[in-house]
Amino acid sequence: MDPVWIFATSFIVGLSGALVPGPMLTLTVSESMSRGFLAGPLIVLGHALLEVSLVAAFYLGLQGFFSSVPVQGSIGLLGGAALLWMGTGIFREVTRKHSPGHSRGHESISAWKNLVARGVLVSLSNPYFILWWATVGFAYVLLSARYGLFGLLLFALGHVLSDLGWYSLVSFGVARGRNYLQGGAYRGILGGCGFFLVALAIYFMWEGWQSLRLLFS
Repeated sequence: MDPVWIFATSFIVGLSGALVPGPMLTLTVSESMSRGFLAGPLIVLGHALLEVSLVAAFYLGLQGFFSSVPVQGSIGLLGGAALLWMGTGIFREVTRKHSPGHSRGHESISAWKNLVARGVLVSLSNPYFILWWATVGFAYVLLSARYGLFGLLLFALGHVLSDLGWYSLVSFGVARGRNYLQGGAYRGILGGCGFFLVALAIYFMWEGWQSLRLLFS
């Protein structure tokens, strides 16, 4: 596989993963409704920083550490707790009396600052994200590394651009659509996002607990 195909296939594989509903999509929808279009690209920036860090870690030989049962189980527990915190935060957002089409001044400035961090956190909280990178992602790292740093950069660029393209499109659509939502519909969508994150948090924590319990039983 030559470098051009590494870029193209990493973009397609990344897009296929981005299209699957999950915590990052839910966070993008909820934050885009509250903060506007830039929420999506900023969340993707945090997501991309974590992915580039994983590419570097796997290239340095740490794939076995991230794919181990104790690490996967711990990520399930800690990640579930992080998603639970995000989900309850969305529920608190529902109770506030905002109009979805208006800025909230200094409060929104403070919120922009943590969107990149939330992108990192929501990705790291998903044990299946780490599992994907420890299997499919690691195989791509090995393949790309045949072309040195150039190959790794092409792989990372293709993967990141797929996420940026899709989530920017989602963020744009949600940010435009929020101007036509009445208060009840706006809060209903946010509430649905919060419920999904809380349900996913409970699932991740349960799976993480089961993995660790079996390991030490």
